[in-house]
Amino acid sequence: MIDEKTRIGPCKQDADTVAAYRRQLPALAEKIIENCDDQACFTHINDEPIPSRESVIAIIDQFRQILFPGFFNAKRLDPVNFRYTIGQAAATLYDALSEQICHAIRHDCFRYDNNCAECELSGHRLALAALEGIPAIRRLLAADVQATVEGDPAAQSPDEVIFSYPGIFAVSVYRVAHLLSELGVPLLPRIMSEHAHSVTGIDIHPAAHIGERFVIDHGTGVVIGQTTWIGDRVRIYQGVTLGALSLPPGAGEKLRGVKRHPTIEDDVIIYAGATILGGETLIGARSVIGGNVWLTESVAPDTTVLIESPKLIYKASPSKGAVTHYANS
Repeated sequence: MIDEKTRIGPCKQDADTVAAYRRQLPALAEKIIENCDDQACFTHINDEPIPSRESVIAIIDQFRQILFPGFFNAKRLDPVNFRYTIGQAAATLYDALSEQICHAIRHDCFRYDNNCAECELSGHRLALAALEGIPAIRRLLAADVQATVEGDPAAQSPDEVIFSYPGIFAVSVYRVAHLLSELGVPLLPRIMSEHAHSVTGIDIHPAAHIGERFVIDHGTGVVIGQTTWIGDRVRIYQGVTLGALSLPPGAGEKLRGVKRHPTIEDDVIIYAGATILGGETLIGARSVIGGNVWLTESVAPDTTVLIESPKLIYKASPSKGAVTHYANS
């Protein structure tokens, strides 16, 4: 004889159980809604506008289409359609950028009771200023690409570098974000730089100063802090940190705006894994900082800083009957 459970079948039982779970959702949603009233947690459920992260990321792509015409456009560019395509791209970028800048400024006005900054007019004025800066950024990026090709035997061409090198992507985004930061645009520069960070593993604060012909080779794990100052023709490798010394509690308010990160002069090379900390730390021109070096003090120009070679131990398999050999002894 077939019992009741077998007759009903497991599928019907599963469906009933799932339906019972779903019936709990309204009560759970009410708990979440009540929790949103907790002032200790962060929400943005108000009338003031807020920038769209997705729109800001799209703006990065729109900038790249103009910074490197023909590389990242949806359609092939040729002499016939070039002027029309770039004109359309500039107009689209202007509209999107002015809207997001307006949202960012108005957001701060509402949320932090700032004095009225004529949000809409400021958004259009700053967007126009950003587009006016594109030729200068193009010249800087051209020099960055050329320096990368000249210094990397693995780079076959400038095209390869533009298309595929994470360092160039991160520096391209930095140069746009830095321009917006210098113009006083709130919030958007950090959204841009953190997007590049998430894509490449390279963290460059948009307020940092970086000179011409800058190269990040490989790049993963590079950190360049807010008040870092980097001169011209500097090359750094993966895992390099240009950071601040350990900060005391409450430092966020006390040290905001104070120089906390190092100064790197012209023609310096910093190899993989090096850490350079402190606002008073200066690496003199033409110096070389070796891999895994830890520095919290200044270095004179034309200096090479290396870690003493560690003792290497070579152990052969016991089956070989060999004796352990200590290198550098």
